[in-house]
Order: sequence, then C-alpha cells, then structure tokens
Amino acid sequence: MQLRPTIVISAGALLVVTLAFIGNAYSGAPLAQKMDEAAKAAIAEQGGRGITARFSTGAGSPSRHPLLSGGARLDDGIRAKVAEAVSAIPGVGGVRWSDGSIIAERQIVPIAPMHCQEDVEALLRARTVRFEEGSSAFDPASRELLDEVAAALRPCLGSIIAITGHTDSSGSETANIALSKSRALAVEDALFSRGIPRDGLRSSGVGSREPISGLDPADPANRRIEFSVIATVPLAPTPVDTPGAR
Repeated sequence: MQLRPTIVISAGALLVVTLAFIGNAYSGAPLAQKMDEAAKAAIAEQGGRGITARFSTGAGSPSRHPLLSGGARLDDGIRAKVAEAVSAIPGVGGVRWSDGSIIAERQIVPIAPMHCQEDVEALLRARTVRFEEGSSAFDPASRELLDEVAAALRPCLGSIIAITGHTDSSGSETANIALSKSRALAVEDALFSRGIPRDGLRSSGVGSREPISGLDPADPANRRIEFSVIATVPLAPTPVDTPGAR
C-alpha cells in the first residue's frame, strides 16, 4: 500500500520534533549540572554558607537562569557577592533570589542587549506565549515561560525592551491590530509583575501585517509575541536591585 505524501510529511515532522525534544533534554541536563557544580564552588568561595542555586524551572526542566535561596542570616554584602559570582559563570543567564530581589547592575562583565535578546529568542524558539482564542488572557502554560523570559531580560535592565504582538490574517485587520496590541500590553504587565521596570518596556501591536517569512498569513503560527532589546540607557540601582528583605 502506498502512503499518501501528507502522511509521510506529517510523520517526518513529528519525528524531527520528537528528536529535537529528546536532544534538548539530554543536552540541557548535563549543562545545568555543570553550572550547578560551578555555582556550589562559587558560593563556597564567597562564604555563602546556606545559599543554594537551583538550575531548573518550577516544572523540573533544566534552566540556565538560577534561583538563589537561603543564607537569610548572611550579610547583604555577602549575598550580593554570591549573586555576582554565580552570574559570572559561563552559560548562566539572569540570576534572581527566591525572596523576589534580583541582580541587575551587579554583573562583573557587562551584558550587551543583544545577548539578552538572543537568550529570549532561544526560549521562544521551541515555545510560544499563547493566549486564549480571541483574547488577551494567557494560556496557563505560558506563565512559566514568561517567568523565564523575565529572568533572561533581567541582566539587561536599563535597556529599552520592545514587545510586539502579531496575529494571523483571520478576521478584520482593525480587530487584529487591537487584539495584538492588547496581548502585547498583557505581556508588558506580566513582565512588570516579574520585576522588569515599566519605564523600559514599549508595547505595540501590528496585527497581521508582518507574518513569519515563508508562512501563509492565515497560518495560526503567526499569532506570536516578539521581543527586541533595542537600546541601552543608564540605570541607577534601586532597592529592588539589591538583596533586600528576606
């Protein structure tokens, strides 16, 4: 029996996605383990007794954006040095504390805006910020992805971060522009609630005017959010940038 071309193509696409997922799982875990070992050494060197660095997401997937916790009795200066030392480990992205305080202007090596944008694009290469149909309400699965996007953007606080909403071509363009704008604003609100300063965020919606290259404008894959780290301006450290309350 001869298989139809569409079945063969679908099966091939499924195989590629499956292999990519498996490859990511097996390459991400060893990298996270190496960074975990390096973080333990860096924490000990800075005298950060009781501080741990977790290189995984809430769902248990490997992550290069560590969450620091513990060390509540330590001096704030030691905590800051620990955060700096962990952030300087090759491959580590944004560093944050479990109590909500973050490290922003404390990078030993300044992080270029393009580095942050590449980190965000890497996160969005396999996943998408999804919304309920015809709405600006997030799909529940997107909330963890937004946590990771915020962590990837933190090292570049002080940059101007553009958030652009896109739709497919279904429906009227007037409605599409309004929907893409409301979705971009929803992402802006989500990033602000995760510690990204509002004055550095710029949201806009372009409707279906800019489909992904090679895709039919009506393809649902055009429904997306894109980020651009487009400029750097001086940022004075504020209380949220320091270890803060525990």
